[in-house]
Amino acid sequence: MLKIDRRLIKNFDWITLLLITTLSLIGIMTIYSATRPPLGVGEHPDFYAKQMLWFMISMTALIVVATVNYIWLYRISYPLYALGLILLIVVLFTGRTSMGAQRWLSIGPVSFQPSEFFRIFFIAGFTAYLTNIGNRFTEKIPLKSIMIFAIFPLVLLIKQPDLGTAILLMSLFVILSVSKGISRKITTLIIIIGLISIPFLGNIFWEGLKEYQKNRLIAFIDPDIDPAGIGYHITQSKISVGSGGFFGKGYLKGTQGPLRFLPEKHTDFIFSVFAEEWGFIGSALLLGIYLLLFLRGLDTAMKAKDEFGRLAATGITAMFFIYFCVNIGMTLGIMPVVGVPLPFVSYGGTALLSNFIAAGILINIRTRRFELFYP
Repeated sequence: MLKIDRRLIKNFDWITLLLITTLSLIGIMTIYSATRPPLGVGEHPDFYAKQMLWFMISMTALIVVATVNYIWLYRISYPLYALGLILLIVVLFTGRTSMGAQRWLSIGPVSFQPSEFFRIFFIAGFTAYLTNIGNRFTEKIPLKSIMIFAIFPLVLLIKQPDLGTAILLMSLFVILSVSKGISRKITTLIIIIGLISIPFLGNIFWEGLKEYQKNRLIAFIDPDIDPAGIGYHITQSKISVGSGGFFGKGYLKGTQGPLRFLPEKHTDFIFSVFAEEWGFIGSALLLGIYLLLFLRGLDTAMKAKDEFGRLAATGITAMFFIYFCVNIGMTLGIMPVVGVPLPFVSYGGTALLSNFIAAGILINIRTRRFELFYP
């Protein structure tokens, strides 16, 4: 008869589960409002219903991930990372193209973005590598680690192109390296080399961008250069946020989304719809929920009983934080539009599932903080 360790129930991280569940339900409500037909005329798209289905699937995945001892993630981290790289290569040859980007793979009726799951595979693989390499990483960064965990996946993601995930992985590489404890000398050297390389890399980066990506950067620098064209997204997003005022217009009272002034209203710019309806007060409460999630993640990292758990919790928390900052920055016009969803809130089954799996790993690490996994 299968016995459940009472310590797993006693130490289960219900707070993290409550926070991400709250964010997901807020997302479903906002998707429903953002996609409702203008003036109540026409059929209501079923995006919210699909998101509810993915929410239930994601919750099931979280329970499974949180239940299985995360030592198994450590043991299969390299195969998972290799699988992720293979999927990124496959998508370049057989992937489905949409909105100028080749990011989707289809298996029967199901389409998914491999890059969404690769985020988790990257954290698991690089974290396991840092754990195995011991203190040698603090003295110098091996060239093979830079090639395997930084340059190779970066090239594959830029080729799609998926700049949002590429930026995330480079940020995670630096954050996890610093968390491992690289010396101050190496950190200074990396910063100096980075600053010197900016003009050269910037030119290569610019030439490799698609036309719509160049327009997004131009619109970010000067949205007024073409407010009805390349600056339309940012302009309409700021109008939506600003029109919410202090208390907001009220739920189902927003106009920018339903009247289709705001593009990508239920995905990348869902925060704009939320801010219009709930105003500054509602937005502050939403940001407060995210703050609690980030603090909980950092606390989990601090209380982890092994280095793999500490680094994995740090990486997952950093992933949520970076996506949060980039998405909110996009909607407010203080960062360029790079197609990054708001974690747990934006519409998207693959993103929601991968985020719940990542949260399940975070819960797993905290739940088993009383165990030591390495003999």
